[in-house]
Amino acid sequence: MRLQKFLSSAGVCSRRKGEELIVAGKVAVNGETIVELGTKIDPNQDRVEVDGKSIQPSHTLIYIALNKPKDYVTSCSHPGEKVVVDLVDISERIYPVGRLDKDSTGLLLLTNDGRIHHRLSHPSFDHEKEYDVTVARPISNGALIKMSDGLPLMGTKTRPARITRISPRRFRIVLQEGKNRQIRRMVRKVGNEVIRLQRKRFAGIELGNLLPGKWRYLSASEKKSLVDI
Repeated sequence: MRLQKFLSSAGVCSRRKGEELIVAGKVAVNGETIVELGTKIDPNQDRVEVDGKSIQPSHTLIYIALNKPKDYVTSCSHPGEKVVVDLVDISERIYPVGRLDKDSTGLLLLTNDGRIHHRLSHPSFDHEKEYDVTVARPISNGALIKMSDGLPLMGTKTRPARITRISPRRFRIVLQEGKNRQIRRMVRKVGNEVIRLQRKRFAGIELGNLLPGKWRYLSASEKKSLVDI
């Protein structure tokens, strides 16, 4: 198994972060610091350490849904900030799938399954994300149509989105991409401002009635839907 994949499957971090740790010289195998990507190990025989801490292979795959509150950072560690993993009181190491802005709330998935993390995070897999958006001022039908059709943003054009109006200042939007602060940038592009943004659905998993700051394990059927991705 490649070393970065082992770190991911053991719940230490994502595969990409694992590559960064290796290149930074923070990972040792059998007492020898490894800095080359692609190094392979035997998880059942080799001793792996990160910053001197022994890492054990994980045999239990964890899948969790969290209702992320406002002011929490989507990270495992961020000095001086509250991070989402602090809300999930379990012994296993897990990490968040994708990101939600610090000011945004709603459904966030966390797992120690590196394969699922990659397939849900990578933009090429086109997983739907649904958001409930409230804006500062009444938004016109024309503005919603512009966002639905796609807008020039960050050197490219956003992909078509499905939008449903709920009230003069509120709408639902379904995306199949996730550019940095995309919805906030799109709304600003049509002359308005987001004041509340909540993710309601991601890759077929629903937020439902989960209260802010609370979490739950995914059901058997939800886990199967992810594993079959």
